[in-house]
Amino acid sequence: MDALLRLEDVRKSFGPIMAVDGISLSVARGEVLGFLGPNGAGKSTTMKVAVGFLRPDGGRVEICGIDMWARPVEAKRHLGYLPEGAPLYDEMTVRGFLKFCGAARGMSGSGLKRAMEEAAERTRLTSVWGQGIGTLSKGFRRRVGLAQAIMHRPDVLILDEPTDGLDPNQKQVVRDLIREMAKDSAIIVSTHILEEVPAVCDRVVIIARGRVVAAGTAEDIAARVPDGAEPSLEMAFRHLTTRESAGRAAA
Repeated sequence: MDALLRLEDVRKSFGPIMAVDGISLSVARGEVLGFLGPNGAGKSTTMKVAVGFLRPDGGRVEICGIDMWARPVEAKRHLGYLPEGAPLYDEMTVRGFLKFCGAARGMSGSGLKRAMEEAAERTRLTSVWGQGIGTLSKGFRRRVGLAQAIMHRPDVLILDEPTDGLDPNQKQVVRDLIREMAKDSAIIVSTHILEEVPAVCDRVVIIARGRVVAAGTAEDIAARVPDGAEPSLEMAFRHLTTRESAGRAAA
């Protein structure tokens, strides 16, 4: 399958700190990639580079075959993004915020109205449709951020901690939505909740200290635990990320 999202040897540093150190990955239509790593591994920085928010020091980003830095506006038309701690306008209503986001993407008239209503229905926001965002719970706020990311039905969807702040029932709604959208989109999900990986992801990439330390299915990675340990994704995650950190420290 042709990749809709492709990162090739992406590097990004902040002064002496190498946050992303040669990461390459790709995601095809119909696929959900789990992007895992401990705090400080470089997950959010990688995703900000992937969506064009940060310019890399080196490497290449393509969205639907379009170079992010050669044709950024065209590339971003195919992209939906939910950042960690998605910023919202507290003084706006849910309806007003989605209308604003849709208009910013060039939507208008009946098409915009239909997209807003569909996004609200899919993320279960209709009960707070006219409510001020500043009055919403963390879970509802997270769903507002998700709604703006999906309302234009993007080919590539990048979600940074999409279920953060949601209760178990709300998490299941979001997981079901991710699987539904994956039929037509390429999706990358960054999460620290390992139980979400088998629930929604087809493949997994684990990074530590800005480098890829493992890639494959959850089952493939779970098998990479030391002899004598109980095979599990959690054990493999701990082993691989700890080993990479120890190796970099020794070097």
